Amino acid sequence: MADSDPANNQPTGYVPPQVWTWDKENGGAFAGINAPTAGARQEIKLQRGEHPIQLYSLGTPNGVKITIMLEELLLAGHGAEYDAWMINIGKGDQFGSDFVAINPNSKIPAMLDYSQNPPLRLFESASMLFYLAEKFGAFLPTDLRKRTETMNRLMWQMGSAPFVGGGFGHFYAYAPFKIHYAIDRYAMETKRQLDVLDQHLADKEFVIGNEITIADFAIFPWYGNIMRNSYNGAEFLSVQDYKNVDRWVTQLSEREGFKRGKIVNSGGPGGIAERHSAADIDAALEAARAAA
Repeated sequence: MADSDPANNQPTGYVPPQVWTWDKENGGAFAGINAPTAGARQEIKLQRGEHPIQLYSLGTPNGVKITIMLEELLLAGHGAEYDAWMINIGKGDQFGSDFVAINPNSKIPAMLDYSQNPPLRLFESASMLFYLAEKFGAFLPTDLRKRTETMNRLMWQMGSAPFVGGGFGHFYAYAPFKIHYAIDRYAMETKRQLDVLDQHLADKEFVIGNEITIADFAIFPWYGNIMRNSYNGAEFLSVQDYKNVDRWVTQLSEREGFKRGKIVNSGGPGGIAERHSAADIDAALEAARAAA
């Protein structure tokens, strides 16, 4: 079978052109927002609450990393009060002028810390986790070996998760048609990553051992979601095979900080679009318990 034969391509007959040009209608589920250009598309002012930390985000895995971190900090007694504002990426809020001024890459989450003068901007979830850990002196070990291992695992997640979300998730759940090769390629890689994590957790309570760190906060939303059927892919990926990951996901899911962080900036059932005080989350969790 010749690789150059258009009959073997998907869709049948497709031949890459000499120079790529943007087809606005060929973006699948995200055709309305994706484009090959950067920068603000419209003037949109971001709101500001009363707390020093202002988070502009959405309850996706990268956003949940930060709200879990903030809620865990608060429960541990640190002064990490924050306002969280929802950024609706489906409507293109991430391309508003104020948001782009914080994150020129137009991806959630984005953050401003008004305790610094002038306010300090943060983008990229790993950068935020590292900043918050250093700011409050929590969830990042000071011991050289433990600290290095925490950063190793955090950066593993940052480098690996795009193959899960933008790879497996996109081609399995969001692409306009099913491509056998793409789904096989990214399913294999997702399962390989789950196996990496499963073997690593065989003799560890948390990612680096017996203490929870920002590595857990980073890894949990991505691989925890896969284990709990994100993209409707749990059966397809046979996630029940990863017993150590399942134990870890269950254990973290029972922590109060994780329960609280997971519902912030979420438009789904039991979620809250904005968070300005602990009472906002308390009310949502109480309503969920009453409905159960």
